[in-house]
Amino acid sequence: MRAGWGRRGLIAVAAFYLLALLVVPLVAVFFRAFEDGATAVWDNLTSDAFTHALWLTVLITLIAVPLNTIFGVGLAILIVRRKVRGRHFLSLMADLPLALSPVVIGFSLILVWGIHGWFGSFFVDHGFRIIYAFPGMVLATIFVSLPFVVREVIPVLRSVGTDQEEAAAVLGAGPWRTFWRITLPSIRWGVAYGVILTTARALGEYGAVAVVSGRVTGQTETATIYIDSAYTDFNQSGAFTAALVLAVIAIIVVVAVNLVVRQEALDGHHS
Repeated sequence: MRAGWGRRGLIAVAAFYLLALLVVPLVAVFFRAFEDGATAVWDNLTSDAFTHALWLTVLITLIAVPLNTIFGVGLAILIVRRKVRGRHFLSLMADLPLALSPVVIGFSLILVWGIHGWFGSFFVDHGFRIIYAFPGMVLATIFVSLPFVVREVIPVLRSVGTDQEEAAAVLGAGPWRTFWRITLPSIRWGVAYGVILTTARALGEYGAVAVVSGRVTGQTETATIYIDSAYTDFNQSGAFTAALVLAVIAIIVVVAVNLVVRQEALDGHHS
């Protein structure tokens, strides 16, 4: 009896914690966004500043996610399947963006790619600006979202083993054919999970991108920067509307993650 009440108490505490920290703030954002009516929400959604910020965010994500997916799968295979020296160091470096503050990442990019940076001065002299421009924002997003595909694919590669790949090699399949026909299908759910997490991180990034963007409205302002700028400029309706859009995207991401996990479990059960 006491154990039952103990479990119920823990569930109640967890539910209250999640309700207070997650659900209530999201509900508050929804109500504040519609505080001035649906017309105001529509006007904010269709404003030039917000549509450009949202499009820029999507464009950066469309560049960063495929690059990190390709790199992440390749690095995971290198770490797990190839017995090369330094693979443990590579694994450690892949986790670095998770440990570093995004602001530190932004400043480190400025030191390397800025006007007076190690490599940035060369590009500036040739008419190509990286920092305080679109390329720097892409670099910052790639940096902060790099670990997710790697971290999701590595345990899957270790769990599936190498039996099928070795059998394919014995039957005469080359490395690329083995990858496309054996390796990639066996890690597809890990890749899908990593892609979803990478997309969520890229869409929601603020700190590193804010440092390297210059925050110019209509040019280098992503959706998260737009929210901060709108709120600072007392455009609370615009800020809460943009926040509502990102919250809806976050909910979609959470649903997608759960669907991937459920499908992976079903595939594992059937196999």
